[in-house]
Amino acid sequence: MSLEIRKLEKKDYNKVIQYAIKGMHFNTYIENPFILNLYGRYFWYLELINATQVIACYYGNELAGVLIADIKGEEKYHKSFAKSCYVKFVEFIQKHFFKESVGVYDDINRKMLSEYKKNNNPDGEIRFLSANPDLKIKGIGTFLLEELEKREKGKEIYLFTDDQCTYQFYEHRGFDKIGDENIELDLDNKKVPLKCLLYRKKIK
Repeated sequence: MSLEIRKLEKKDYNKVIQYAIKGMHFNTYIENPFILNLYGRYFWYLELINATQVIACYYGNELAGVLIADIKGEEKYHKSFAKSCYVKFVEFIQKHFFKESVGVYDDINRKMLSEYKKNNNPDGEIRFLSANPDLKIKGIGTFLLEELEKREKGKEIYLFTDDQCTYQFYEHRGFDKIGDENIELDLDNKKVPLKCLLYRKKIK
């Protein structure tokens, strides 16, 4: 049995949310399980409604991983009024009650992107890449990334990550680090230091 690119099945959406929670260490910042799952769902809906490419791979009947990208000039993969409303509601809550955490993170990423775009005209962004943490097989992330590169030859793409994630994965696959900024998040009266990172790659 080998990895296979297939259309992401809706029944697996909840699995992707859990991959995001675990892989992006949301539980490091959010202790309440109810809030944690609400945020995981918000994150997934945000990525889904902004995606032009949703690339899923399966190992037999088991979802192995997902890559989401937003490429200029391509049609959005998924349109949903309900999901858009959910995203806007959570963003309203974040803006008014968690500005010192989420706002700082977003502002720094926007700053790095603005500096990058002064001398570059990227074609798109990898918004999300995650593998099933319960599958004991290697190469899932590389398999997904190679599929995107087959589809988007000649384009320049970028991505945001941070030092709580496995950013070294991108460095080993030809991405150049073009920005890094240290910030401190204020979460539940707890100071969390974080390094925000920006990477880019020209696909050959």
